[in-house]
Amino acid sequence: GYANEVGESFRSLVPVPVVWASYGVATAYVTADAIDKGRRAATAHAQDPAQATRVGVAVVDTFVWQSLASVAIPGFTINRVCAASLALLGALTRWPLPVRRWTTTALGLATIPLIITPIDRTVDFLMDSSLRKFYGAPGEPPAPH
Repeated sequence: GYANEVGESFRSLVPVPVVWASYGVATAYVTADAIDKGRRAATAHAQDPAQATRVGVAVVDTFVWQSLASVAIPGFTINRVCAASLALLGALTRWPLPVRRWTTTALGLATIPLIITPIDRTVDFLMDSSLRKFYGAPGEPPAPH
């Protein structure tokens, strides 16, 4: 799930297609997790007349949540941290470019564990304040329309 954050951290050292490939890996993870949650919902609600709805909610909720919390927001955040650190190191130090690039990569990698919880909580809040108002949290009965 952290493939694209690692890819963004190494952006200053690797060709851009490698970074984009890391997004492909992260998207495959998100898709696999959504499918898995759908299968679990199908099994858990096999006798429920609203099974298809519950499966759909599980898949959509997981896919949207993971896309935001595991791909889009952390990828953007690490990208900006690395871009800013590379620019600042260039302006404030006389370090050779390879040292600045490796330092930027180390800062990007070090940032990953710091951003996980705040991003997860923010995405939970966003989902609870928007999409989940339409269908409820996964595991709850669908909201009446």
